[in-house]
Amino acid sequence: MSVITRVWHGRTSAEHADEYLQFVIESGVPDYKSVPGNISVEIWRRIEGDICHFWTVTKWDSFESIQKFAGEDLEKAKYYDDDAKFLLEFEEKVIHCETFVL
Repeated sequence: MSVITRVWHGRTSAEHADEYLQFVIESGVPDYKSVPGNISVEIWRRIEGDICHFWTVTKWDSFESIQKFAGEDLEKAKYYDDDAKFLLEFEEKVIHCETFVL
């Protein structure tokens, strides 16, 4: 079985890591899960000194399902209004990978 994995990356200050995690859980996760074709949502986090890296890793049944979430430009990162309170920059692109579940 093959699925499409979408990976977004962002960085916050380490002091805001817990607050941003909660924000993503309350805003982004329900948004992802509301779209038919979303299979799963994971949030990865790694603190390196004063910086905290976040990755949202979502699995989808098709590119068409991702388009329902992301819009016409699948590679464009999707942001929420309150992201500006936390993120150190706004990366423009996400990546998509074929994922083989064995």
